[in-house]
Formats: sequence, C-alpha cells, structure tokens
Amino acid sequence: MDMVRTKLSRLFPVVAASAGVLALSACGSGGTTPAASSSTPSTSASPTSTTATTAASSPSSSTPASSPPAQPVDNGLCKAGDVALSLGQGDAGAGSVYRPLLIKNTSAKPCEIQGFPGVSYVAGNDGHQVGKDAFREGTKGNAVKLNPGQSAVADIQFVNVRNFDPGTCQPTSVKGLRIYLPQETASNFVPSDGTACAGTKIPGNQLAVKTVHPS
Repeated sequence: MDMVRTKLSRLFPVVAASAGVLALSACGSGGTTPAASSSTPSTSASPTSTTATTAASSPSSSTPASSPPAQPVDNGLCKAGDVALSLGQGDAGAGSVYRPLLIKNTSAKPCEIQGFPGVSYVAGNDGHQVGKDAFREGTKGNAVKLNPGQSAVADIQFVNVRNFDPGTCQPTSVKGLRIYLPQETASNFVPSDGTACAGTKIPGNQLAVKTVHPS
C-alpha cells in the first residue's frame, strides 16, 4: 500500500507539469489572433475618401458669373474726346494778351458745355504744371449746345510775366496749356510755347479765364 502511494505521488507532478505546458500553449495561440486581425486593411474608408475627392474636384455651381464692365453715363456734356481745342488770334492790353480758346465739337452727336474751363501752363516731357491754375473771372454763363462742327469760346488772359519780379516769378519755359472742359476729368493739351511763372506767390494772376459762350 505504501508503495502505491509513493508511485502516485510521483505521478501527480508530472501530470501537473504537462497540464501547465498545455495551458501556456493555448494562451500563446490565442494571443496571436487579434494581432493578425488588426493587420488586415479596412475597406470602409475607401468610399468615403473617393466621395470627398469627387466633391472637392467638382466645380461649384454657386460661382457667380462675371459681370460686364459698367458703361460710362452719357449725360450730354462735351467730353475731352468730343472736341478739338485751339487758340485764336489775340488782342493786346495793358501788360496782357487776350486770346479766345476755341472749343469745336468734332464728334458725331450734339453735346453741351457750361461754365469755366480749367486752364494751366505745362512744361517738360511729362507735362507737369507750372504755376497756379487760371483765375476764373466773371460769372458762370448759360449752357451752350454744340451740334457737330459747331464751336464755343472761352476768353483767356495771358499776363506778361516780365511784369513780375524775377525772384518771385521764377520764369520758366512752357510748352502750352492743359485744358479741362467744365465738369470733365480728362484733359486736352493746346500747344503754345512761351514763358510762365513757376513761383506761386506772384502779386496777381498770370492766367485768367472767362466763362464759355457761343462763338
């Protein structure tokens, strides 16, 4: 009986050891299954990314169409491009010369002009202004309608700049006049070589202009 117990006591550790080895083997094989499944690429993201790419590359139907450029308003006034300007023969006065500025409608439609032209001397290749703008003399006249080919007149006074002190006048050679028609922002050039005062503190006006009137 003692011999049987001795054999059984020796057998139980061996069985237990074998069971432990089997248990560890089972745990090891179970641990590799999640790792294998996690390495499998997911296909659920593919449709989403394709849809996003298609939407991003498609032109937006809400993009506004470009508007045509605004056309200038035709208010019937004479514009710089509607006229040809020239200086008529003048009359000499006390230290001045008075010459008519002739404004001829060279366009194919009637236009209207009223008030004082803007007049100034210009010099150099860049056409920079010399001295102050012409003084507006008198009152604003009535509107003058010019049919194609018709002209209006604005009288200009040119003061002899030798009447002024040279130090104050700063005599400067000029190439002509820059003219702005009344209520116009574009200018015309009238050639007329001469001498003007670059100084702006002369005692008086070197240029004066009257309102436009019919020729």
